[in-house]
Amino acid sequence: MALYAIGDLHLCLGAPKPMDIFGGAWVGYMDKLKEGMSVIGPEDTTVLLGDLSWALDLPSSQADFAWINEIPGRKIILKGNHDYWWSTVAKFDKFCAENEFRDMFILNNNHFEYDGWAICGTRGWFFEEERSGQHDEKVFRRELCRLEASLKSAGDKPKMVFLHYPPRYKGYECREILDLFEQYGVRRCYYGHLHGGSHRLAMEGLWDSVEFHLVAADYIGFKPQTVIY
Repeated sequence: MALYAIGDLHLCLGAPKPMDIFGGAWVGYMDKLKEGMSVIGPEDTTVLLGDLSWALDLPSSQADFAWINEIPGRKIILKGNHDYWWSTVAKFDKFCAENEFRDMFILNNNHFEYDGWAICGTRGWFFEEERSGQHDEKVFRRELCRLEASLKSAGDKPKMVFLHYPPRYKGYECREILDLFEQYGVRRCYYGHLHGGSHRLAMEGLWDSVEFHLVAADYIGFKPQTVIY
């Protein structure tokens, strides 16, 4: 039994937007992902950290989620900035039931448990939005509320947080999110979103008593990272 994490699958079976066009590590990425996911067993849990499908709505994402459904074990899903298919939890649950997709669960204002740990998280926020002039204070505050709701729901359990956006980055940190980490005693943080040349700017390791790990698919060789084994 193991807990895995991987983000940024960017599946394109429901929308013609393959990542192969970016070259480099992304060439043949669907085959690489399939091989990488082969280590996961039916007793395992995998956290998928957003940017899962390029589809623009749930019906169009059917083929991509059929692919995800083939991953054994429990799949915990959070939102990324390109998950345009994202709707409500109720609609997603109905979609899964109609398509007989098994063991897929949305991480949103809640938490899940694994081996005594609380799996918490949300999409988060990122400084690129601020620099581009697209910072939306309302959306940012909503993400903070969702993260705090997730952390509160976990009570006194030891906590690890999964985000799509990195809460800290060389030259930047999202102080409000990091303050929540300190307030609620978060011990580990896993995040995605960073690709290509941005990998060199990722901050990993122990910072302010929290372990940080980048698990974007292209960064970890399209193999899910073991969180707990």
